[in-house]
Amino acid sequence: MNGISKRKERITIIATIKRFIDQQYAHPTGRFGTYIGEKMVRQHQPETEWTVNLLNVQQDDTILELGCGAGYAIERLVHQSLAKQITGIDSSSAMLRSVQKRNKVAIQSNRVKVLYGDLNQLAFQNEQFDKVFTIHTLYFWENISGTLAALYHALKPGGHFVITFCDGKNDEIWTGVKDLVQTQVIPAAKTHGFTDIILVEGPVSRQFHTVAVMGYKPSN
Repeated sequence: MNGISKRKERITIIATIKRFIDQQYAHPTGRFGTYIGEKMVRQHQPETEWTVNLLNVQQDDTILELGCGAGYAIERLVHQSLAKQITGIDSSSAMLRSVQKRNKVAIQSNRVKVLYGDLNQLAFQNEQFDKVFTIHTLYFWENISGTLAALYHALKPGGHFVITFCDGKNDEIWTGVKDLVQTQVIPAAKTHGFTDIILVEGPVSRQFHTVAVMGYKPSN
């Protein structure tokens, strides 16, 4: 094999590994997926803590997290709030095992529930939650309007959602993400009845710019 062929082979191998790692971040599986989940806990700690604060949890609130990952946000809610019950949903069995391990005592006391499910196919009872939040899942929403409609259905009157994401790194602005929020997320939220929709700038985490969209379901 000549030098050019070897370089092409190395490039192909590197590209294959990168695709595998990217897939693991989107949908962690197996032992490597568990490792990725714990890595994301460390990487996303600043924006997770910030998002938990944005929820403004009140005593006896019921809370839903979409794409709960390894369960760090749920753990913080258990220890830092007076929430009555926290439900986490994720489509990765590896992540749900991590959630169960991290929140074992709270699950045993029925304060935390973890469910296997697809955030693009939500089905919850009407007016079940006071707060709904999600961190770094917006990039994987396949039906933004449908998901927001499901959130409106699941929230109690007066409840609100927090969608946390990144829209750039260092001096680079991710116009695709910003356009997605401005042309799809916010208009769809308004269409489905949410009010007081705002964009909130959050911490810079590992040079990434953190932002959240918040919206409220009107009180009856």
